[in-house]
Amino acid sequence: MENPDLIDPALLLLAYRGGVFPMADSRDDPEIFWVEPKRRGILPLDGFRVSHSLARSLRREKFTVTCNAAFDLVLDACAAPRRAEGDDGGETWISARIAASYRELHRLGHAHSIECWIDGALVGGLYGVGFERVFCGESMFSRVPDASKVALAWLVAALRIGGAELLDCQFITSHLASLGAVEIPQKRYLAMLREAMRPKEPGLPVQSGFSGLAGAGVGVASTLGVALALPDAFDTLLGAAKSAGFSSSPGKFIAQSLTQTS
Repeated sequence: MENPDLIDPALLLLAYRGGVFPMADSRDDPEIFWVEPKRRGILPLDGFRVSHSLARSLRREKFTVTCNAAFDLVLDACAAPRRAEGDDGGETWISARIAASYRELHRLGHAHSIECWIDGALVGGLYGVGFERVFCGESMFSRVPDASKVALAWLVAALRIGGAELLDCQFITSHLASLGAVEIPQKRYLAMLREAMRPKEPGLPVQSGFSGLAGAGVGVASTLGVALALPDAFDTLLGAAKSAGFSSSPGKFIAQSLTQTS
C-alpha cells in the first residue's frame, strides 16, 4: 500500500530535472515547499580543491569509505540538528516526510550515499540524487575532522570517472566554497542542467576529469552514452585504483588523481 505522505518519486525526479527541489520549515512540518534559488551553488568537477590536510587524510586511509552501505543512517545523521564541519547547525530542513521520500527514492535506485567509517562507526557522509550525468548533493555531516571532506572527495572522484558533468550543491556555504564550489545564476544552472541531460549517441566520449586514466572505466560510460550511476561509478573507481596498483590504498589514488586534475 502506498504511503500518502510520500512525495511521489516521479514528481520528485521531475522537479530535479527542472532545477527545483523540496524543503520544509522544520523536522516535524508535514508541509513542503519547492525551491528554485536565484543563485545556485555548484561544485565544478574539475575544480575540487584538495588541501594539504585533506590530501593527507586521504593518503593515510583515515577512513573506510563506502557507497550505499548505510543510506538510512546517513540520512538520519543529516536530518539531526548538529554543529559540525560542513554544517551550519540549528534546525533541520529535512522533515520526516522528506526523509521518507528520499528513502523511497533510494529504494528505487535514484538516491545514493557515501559513508565514512572509523573502526566500524559511522563518522561522516553525504547523500544526494543522481540522474543522467547529474548528481544533486542534498546534505552532508561530519562527526570528526575531515570526514565530510573525504566523503565529498570520493564523490567527486567517482562522478568524474563515471562520466558525470554536473554536481549541484543547491546553496553555497563557506565550507563548500573552500572546497571549490561556486555560485552561479539559476538561468546558467538550468542551461548546464539541460546540457548534462542531453541525449548522447552510444560511442561518443563522455566528459571525465580523469583524462590521464584512459581505460579506467570511462570507456564504459562512453559506450553506453550515459554516465554511470554512483554505485557503479564507485565500484569503477575502486577497480581503477586496483589497476593502478593502489588496491590496498584507494585513498592515495584519489588524492593523487584529484591533485593532478584539479
